[in-house]
Amino acid sequence: MAAMTQGRPLLNRRLAEFGTTIFAEMSALAVRTGSINLGQGFPDTDGPEEIREAAVRALRDGHGNQYPPGPGIPELRAAIADHQQRRYGLAHDPDTEVLVTAGATEAIAASLLALLEPGDEVIAFEPFYDSYAACIAMAGGRRVPLTLRAPDFRPDLDALRDAITPRTRLLLLNSPHNPTGMVLTREELTTIAELAVEHDLLVVTDEVYEHLVFEGEHIPLISLPGMRERTVSISSAGKTFSYTGWKVGWVTASAPLVAAVRTAKQYLTYVSAGPFQYAIAEALRLPDSYFDGFRADLRHKRDLLGDGLRAAGFSVYQPQGTYFITTDITPFGEKDAYAFCRALPERCGVVAVPNSVFYDDPDAGRSQVRFTFCKKEDVLREAAGRLRRLAP
Repeated sequence: MAAMTQGRPLLNRRLAEFGTTIFAEMSALAVRTGSINLGQGFPDTDGPEEIREAAVRALRDGHGNQYPPGPGIPELRAAIADHQQRRYGLAHDPDTEVLVTAGATEAIAASLLALLEPGDEVIAFEPFYDSYAACIAMAGGRRVPLTLRAPDFRPDLDALRDAITPRTRLLLLNSPHNPTGMVLTREELTTIAELAVEHDLLVVTDEVYEHLVFEGEHIPLISLPGMRERTVSISSAGKTFSYTGWKVGWVTASAPLVAAVRTAKQYLTYVSAGPFQYAIAEALRLPDSYFDGFRADLRHKRDLLGDGLRAAGFSVYQPQGTYFITTDITPFGEKDAYAFCRALPERCGVVAVPNSVFYDDPDAGRSQVRFTFCKKEDVLREAAGRLRRLAP
């Protein structure tokens, strides 16, 4: 007990820097000002009706209303394995190589808690999703950012090689990448895989936007030579099926890695989302036409909002994937993205998120602002109209 007590001040210091997430802050600002919220990435419409009805049916039939199995219900684990086989040619044993989690966020937390020892270094692309830094800190690791720079946000693979030290334990990758929309190419992934093998590194890949690639293709790193036994692949249903509140995510990996992640996960939520697991099992078996239509709809909305942002005077960095657009505010004679986003609701009734909060390097993203386009078309048109008030 004494050792645990002595460790708490250190953990508290590590977590004190995080405080309230930027998403909570900006969403509260949207509510308070009655603004259009293009900050937090959640859709304003539900996903397929048949999937919602599948959840209702599960509730009524008593499926999942009590604790589901710790690894996830067999139907969902089988559907995840089938999805990986059908989309990417990856064969996973649903009994030992698939784990259902409370969204991708828990999967990331459980993976880092399971695989890191205090003092281990974790290399991650910055800007990074805010939970990455917090989860690395909770695991006692040290984050080492690899900065993605405008305008194309490609990773500097020579800098990645130089960042690897004897203390490096793990690479934390996100592609398609939030917030920049960058999608790793096969050539980039091949080099990353070679470095991981050369230095005997583990890799955790966040692939929640796998079905939202507008240019290029999504290639799971685990599919490349030498990566099967060292990669934990993470995805979720929220972004693909527009039911973000259901919090159904998953891990696919080799059996030893899944066992390690499951050991940590069981002391986090234990289990979650019982009835929704049955619904997502059906969702993953939807025909390719659903995934193609979903991607086409979001591509159209990307272009719609992108045109509106350009017309308003922003510099726009066209995303290859995700449902976010990164912009730059220097054309307005401004450099502080956080101050800009705090003032934006009063200026034109729109909320966005400053990318600067996703960087360790305070200067790298100081003038970048992120908008989401996973909203109804009329909402995006209204937001674009409001943003034109900023135009010179």
